[in-house]
Amino acid sequence: MDVPWLDRTQLAAWVRVAALLEVLPSTLDSQLRRDADVTLFEYFVLAMLSEAPGRGLRMSDLAAQTSATLPRLSHVVKRMESRGLVERRPDPDDRRATVAVLTDGGMARIEQAAPGHVRAVRAHVVDILTPEQLSQLTAIADALLRHLDTSGGMAAMYRRYDDDDAADDADDPSSGNDIRA
Repeated sequence: MDVPWLDRTQLAAWVRVAALLEVLPSTLDSQLRRDADVTLFEYFVLAMLSEAPGRGLRMSDLAAQTSATLPRLSHVVKRMESRGLVERRPDPDDRRATVAVLTDGGMARIEQAAPGHVRAVRAHVVDILTPEQLSQLTAIADALLRHLDTSGGMAAMYRRYDDDDAADDADDPSSGNDIRA
């Protein structure tokens, strides 16, 4: 097999990325479970619904925004529905489709979870990087996502805060822009 093996520099970078992909989600998941009794993925679902018009999305759109398969999302939404966080309803525009809607209880849960989650994101990522490193991280993630998300299915989710005005609003609580990370 003629595979160009990774050199030491490439291997050092890759091993760190692989470790980060394991450690960071686990760290954020633990904080959310402890503080708000939701998993990181459930938090993602709640956040996407909280930002959607009418606090609801078709399951297929929600799956695309969370990069989940429909079976996985359906299982998680069913579990969240049993806890009163979301409801599933027929889509009024297409009765064959299902819409996941954030309940008042789900909104209360995301509002409970968001401050601790943002503190954790700041503590474990944002505040330990310089502004230059944060810009570099964004550029690196963009390069990887352009390659991996070839359909652009998740682009709306990860590009929603690229506008300079939105970035300025994120730092201004009076703007009404409620960024939950």
